[in-house]
Amino acid sequence: MTLQGRRALVTGGGRGIGRAIAATLTAAGARVSILGRDEATLREAVANGVATDFAACDVRDEASVSAVLDRLSRQNAFDIAVANAGAVETDPFMRSDSERFRRMLDINLIGTVNLFHATLPAMLEKRHGRLIAIASTAGHRGYPYVSAYVAAKHAVVGLVKSLALETARSGVTVNAVCPGYADTDMATASIDTVAAKTGKSREDALAAMIKDNPQGRLIAPEEVAAAVLYLCGPGSDAVTGQSLLVNGGEF
Repeated sequence: MTLQGRRALVTGGGRGIGRAIAATLTAAGARVSILGRDEATLREAVANGVATDFAACDVRDEASVSAVLDRLSRQNAFDIAVANAGAVETDPFMRSDSERFRRMLDINLIGTVNLFHATLPAMLEKRHGRLIAIASTAGHRGYPYVSAYVAAKHAVVGLVKSLALETARSGVTVNAVCPGYADTDMATASIDTVAAKTGKSREDALAAMIKDNPQGRLIAPEEVAAAVLYLCGPGSDAVTGQSLLVNGGEF
Protein backbone atom coordinates (compact mmCIF):
# COMPACT_ATOMS: atom_id res chain seq x y z
CA MET A 1 0.00 0.00 0.00
CA THR A 2 1.30 3.44 -0.87
CA LEU A 3 0.24 6.88 0.30
CA GLN A 4 2.78 8.64 -1.88
CA GLY A 5 1.80 12.26 -2.42
CA ARG A 6 -0.64 12.33 0.50
CA ARG A 7 -0.35 14.70 3.45
CA ALA A 8 -1.34 13.46 6.89
CA LEU A 9 -1.75 15.06 10.30
CA VAL A 10 -1.70 13.14 13.59
CA THR A 11 -2.51 14.72 16.95
CA GLY A 12 -0.73 13.32 19.98
CA GLY A 13 1.84 12.09 17.48
CA GLY A 14 4.91 12.18 19.67
CA ARG A 15 4.36 9.00 21.67
CA GLY A 16 2.32 5.84 22.00
CA ILE A 17 -0.36 5.08 19.45
CA GLY A 18 0.00 8.47 17.76
CA ARG A 19 3.70 7.93 17.17
CA ALA A 20 3.05 4.45 15.74
CA ILE A 21 0.42 5.88 13.40
CA ALA A 22 2.73 8.66 12.23
CA ALA A 23 5.58 6.21 11.62
CA THR A 24 3.30 3.83 9.70
CA LEU A 25 1.91 6.56 7.46
CA THR A 26 5.41 7.91 6.85
CA ALA A 27 6.64 4.44 5.88
CA ALA A 28 3.74 4.23 3.40
CA GLY A 29 4.99 7.37 1.66
CA ALA A 30 2.82 10.09 3.21
CA ARG A 31 4.24 13.41 4.35
CA VAL A 32 3.22 13.46 8.01
CA SER A 33 2.91 16.36 10.44
CA ILE A 34 2.43 15.69 14.15
CA LEU A 35 0.86 17.85 16.85
CA GLY A 36 1.23 17.65 20.61
CA ARG A 37 1.92 19.70 23.72
CA ASP A 38 5.46 18.47 24.41
CA GLU A 39 7.73 20.18 21.88
CA ALA A 40 10.81 18.18 22.89
CA THR A 41 9.02 14.87 22.31
CA LEU A 42 7.71 16.03 18.94
CA ARG A 43 11.13 17.29 17.88
CA GLU A 44 12.73 13.95 18.79
CA ALA A 45 10.10 12.05 16.79
CA VAL A 46 10.79 14.15 13.69
CA ALA A 47 14.55 13.78 14.16
CA ASN A 48 14.07 10.00 14.17
CA GLY A 49 12.07 9.97 10.95
CA VAL A 50 8.66 9.37 12.49
CA ALA A 51 7.24 12.45 10.75
CA THR A 52 8.24 15.27 8.44
CA ASP A 53 7.45 18.20 10.72
CA PHE A 54 5.64 19.14 13.91
CA ALA A 55 3.89 21.92 15.77
CA ALA A 56 3.28 22.33 19.48
CA CYS A 57 -0.44 22.81 20.02
CA ASP A 58 -3.21 22.18 22.55
CA VAL A 59 -5.99 20.51 20.57
CA ARG A 60 -8.56 21.76 23.10
CA ASP A 61 -7.93 25.34 21.88
CA GLU A 62 -9.88 25.88 18.63
CA ALA A 63 -8.05 29.08 17.67
CA SER A 64 -4.64 27.47 18.26
CA VAL A 65 -5.52 24.43 16.14
CA SER A 66 -6.81 26.65 13.34
CA ALA A 67 -3.68 28.83 13.37
CA VAL A 68 -1.33 25.83 13.35
CA LEU A 69 -3.23 24.18 10.53
CA ASP A 70 -3.16 27.38 8.47
CA ARG A 71 0.63 27.43 8.80
CA LEU A 72 1.25 23.73 8.20
CA SER A 73 -1.09 23.47 5.21
CA ARG A 74 0.06 26.63 3.47
CA GLN A 75 1.63 24.64 0.63
CA ASN A 76 -0.75 21.68 0.42
CA ALA A 77 -3.89 20.83 2.33
CA PHE A 78 -4.09 17.66 4.39
CA ASP A 79 -5.59 14.52 2.87
CA ILE A 80 -5.63 12.59 6.17
CA ALA A 81 -6.39 13.83 9.70
CA VAL A 82 -6.05 11.46 12.65
CA ALA A 83 -7.47 12.71 15.95
CA ASN A 84 -5.44 10.64 18.37
CA ALA A 85 -4.78 13.01 21.29
CA GLY A 86 -6.63 11.87 24.38
CA ALA A 87 -6.48 11.32 28.13
CA VAL A 88 -8.11 9.25 30.83
CA GLU A 89 -8.80 9.88 34.52
CA THR A 90 -9.96 7.20 36.93
CA ASP A 91 -12.21 7.39 39.98
CA PRO A 92 -15.66 6.20 41.03
CA PHE A 93 -18.53 8.24 39.59
CA MET A 94 -19.31 9.86 42.95
CA ARG A 95 -15.75 11.21 43.08
CA SER A 96 -15.90 12.39 39.46
CA ASP A 97 -17.27 15.91 39.50
CA SER A 98 -18.52 17.90 36.53
CA GLU A 99 -15.08 19.44 36.01
CA ARG A 100 -13.62 15.98 35.42
CA PHE A 101 -16.30 15.28 32.84
CA ARG A 102 -15.51 18.61 31.15
CA ARG A 103 -11.79 17.79 31.07
CA MET A 104 -12.44 14.40 29.48
CA LEU A 105 -14.84 15.90 26.93
CA ASP A 106 -12.42 18.73 26.13
CA ILE A 107 -9.43 16.55 25.28
CA ASN A 108 -11.20 13.51 23.83
CA LEU A 109 -14.20 15.03 22.05
CA ILE A 110 -13.55 18.75 21.53
CA GLY A 111 -9.97 18.03 20.45
CA THR A 112 -11.41 15.77 17.74
CA VAL A 113 -14.02 18.35 16.75
CA ASN A 114 -11.38 21.08 16.46
CA LEU A 115 -9.16 18.95 14.21
CA PHE A 116 -12.03 17.91 11.96
CA HIS A 117 -13.32 21.49 11.71
CA ALA A 118 -9.87 22.71 10.64
CA THR A 119 -9.17 20.00 8.05
CA LEU A 120 -12.54 19.09 6.54
CA PRO A 121 -13.15 22.19 4.34
CA ALA A 122 -10.09 21.54 2.14
CA MET A 123 -11.00 17.86 1.88
CA LEU A 124 -14.50 18.77 0.71
CA GLU A 125 -13.02 21.12 -1.87
CA LYS A 126 -10.75 18.36 -3.21
CA ARG A 127 -13.56 15.80 -2.88
CA HIS A 128 -11.21 13.41 -1.13
CA GLY A 129 -10.12 12.95 2.45
CA ARG A 130 -9.86 10.71 5.47
CA LEU A 131 -10.98 11.78 8.95
CA ILE A 132 -10.11 9.20 11.61
CA ALA A 133 -10.70 9.36 15.34
CA ILE A 134 -8.82 7.09 17.72
CA ALA A 135 -11.59 6.29 20.16
CA SER A 136 -11.58 3.21 22.40
CA THR A 137 -13.55 0.12 23.27
CA ALA A 138 -14.85 2.54 25.92
CA GLY A 139 -16.77 4.14 23.05
CA HIS A 140 -18.88 0.96 22.83
CA ARG A 141 -19.30 -0.36 26.36
CA GLY A 142 -19.04 0.76 29.94
CA TYR A 143 -16.13 0.25 32.32
CA PRO A 144 -16.22 0.97 36.05
CA TYR A 145 -14.30 3.91 37.54
CA VAL A 146 -13.82 5.72 34.20
CA SER A 147 -17.33 7.05 33.59
CA ALA A 148 -16.13 10.46 32.36
CA TYR A 149 -13.73 8.87 29.87
CA VAL A 150 -16.36 6.38 28.70
CA ALA A 151 -18.89 9.18 28.18
CA ALA A 152 -16.38 11.17 26.12
CA LYS A 153 -15.39 8.22 23.93
CA HIS A 154 -19.05 7.35 23.31
CA ALA A 155 -19.43 10.94 22.15
CA VAL A 156 -16.51 10.55 19.74
CA VAL A 157 -18.06 7.45 18.18
CA GLY A 158 -21.37 9.29 17.85
CA LEU A 159 -19.64 12.21 16.14
CA VAL A 160 -18.03 9.86 13.63
CA LYS A 161 -21.34 8.18 12.76
CA SER A 162 -23.13 11.50 12.29
CA LEU A 163 -20.40 13.27 10.30
CA ALA A 164 -20.00 10.24 8.02
CA LEU A 165 -23.64 10.67 6.95
CA GLU A 166 -23.10 14.37 6.22
CA THR A 167 -20.04 13.66 4.07
CA ALA A 168 -21.17 10.37 2.48
CA ARG A 169 -21.25 11.74 -1.09
CA SER A 170 -18.32 14.12 -0.76
CA GLY A 171 -15.36 11.76 -1.24
CA VAL A 172 -14.46 12.14 2.45
CA THR A 173 -14.76 9.18 4.81
CA VAL A 174 -15.07 9.45 8.58
CA ASN A 175 -14.22 6.50 10.81
CA ALA A 176 -13.11 5.56 14.31
CA VAL A 177 -10.54 3.02 15.40
CA CYS A 178 -11.30 1.62 18.84
CA PRO A 179 -8.46 -0.24 20.55
CA GLY A 180 -8.70 -2.14 23.78
CA TYR A 181 -6.07 -1.57 26.45
CA ALA A 182 -2.89 -0.83 24.51
CA ASP A 183 0.76 -1.03 25.46
CA THR A 184 1.28 2.71 25.94
CA ASP A 185 2.25 5.29 28.56
CA MET A 186 -1.47 5.67 29.34
CA ALA A 187 -1.77 1.98 30.21
CA THR A 188 1.38 2.14 32.33
CA ALA A 189 -0.02 5.12 34.23
CA SER A 190 -3.33 3.30 34.76
CA ILE A 191 -1.51 0.24 36.10
CA ASP A 192 0.47 2.43 38.49
CA THR A 193 -2.72 4.18 39.65
CA VAL A 194 -4.55 0.91 40.30
CA ALA A 195 -1.54 -0.49 42.15
CA ALA A 196 -1.25 2.62 44.31
CA LYS A 197 -4.97 2.82 45.14
CA THR A 198 -5.62 -0.88 45.76
CA GLY A 199 -2.31 -2.18 47.03
CA LYS A 200 -2.17 -4.75 44.22
CA SER A 201 1.13 -5.56 42.57
CA ARG A 202 1.72 -4.14 39.10
CA GLU A 203 1.50 -7.70 37.75
CA ASP A 204 -1.93 -8.19 39.32
CA ALA A 205 -3.08 -4.78 38.09
CA LEU A 206 -2.01 -5.69 34.55
CA ALA A 207 -3.76 -9.06 34.79
CA ALA A 208 -6.99 -7.33 35.79
CA MET A 209 -6.62 -4.93 32.86
CA ILE A 210 -6.28 -7.65 30.23
CA LYS A 211 -8.63 -10.24 31.73
CA ASP A 212 -11.43 -9.42 29.25
CA ASN A 213 -9.15 -9.73 26.21
CA PRO A 214 -9.42 -13.35 24.97
CA GLN A 215 -5.85 -13.07 23.66
CA GLY A 216 -4.68 -12.20 27.18
CA ARG A 217 -2.44 -9.29 26.22
CA LEU A 218 -2.21 -5.56 25.61
CA ILE A 219 -2.77 -4.29 22.07
CA ALA A 220 0.41 -3.15 20.30
CA PRO A 221 0.30 0.46 19.03
CA GLU A 222 1.44 -0.81 15.64
CA GLU A 223 -1.73 -2.91 15.39
CA VAL A 224 -3.84 0.22 15.80
CA ALA A 225 -1.66 1.98 13.22
CA ALA A 226 -2.26 -0.85 10.74
CA ALA A 227 -6.01 -0.31 11.04
CA VAL A 228 -5.53 3.40 10.38
CA LEU A 229 -3.40 2.63 7.32
CA TYR A 230 -6.16 0.44 5.90
CA LEU A 231 -8.71 3.23 6.32
CA CYS A 232 -6.39 5.67 4.55
CA GLY A 233 -5.52 3.48 1.59
CA PRO A 234 -7.07 2.56 -1.73
CA GLY A 235 -10.02 0.22 -1.48
CA SER A 236 -11.49 1.82 1.65
CA ASP A 237 -13.71 4.37 -0.11
CA ALA A 238 -16.91 2.56 0.90
CA VAL A 239 -15.87 2.29 4.56
CA THR A 240 -17.32 5.26 6.43
CA GLY A 241 -19.20 5.79 9.65
CA GLN A 242 -17.54 2.68 11.05
CA SER A 243 -15.95 1.99 14.39
CA LEU A 244 -13.20 -0.57 13.87
CA LEU A 245 -12.51 -2.57 17.02
CA VAL A 246 -8.92 -3.67 17.67
CA ASN A 247 -9.45 -5.52 20.92
CA GLY A 248 -8.39 -9.15 20.63
CA GLY A 249 -11.99 -10.32 20.37
CA GLU A 250 -13.12 -8.77 23.68
CA PHE A 251 -16.56 -8.18 22.15
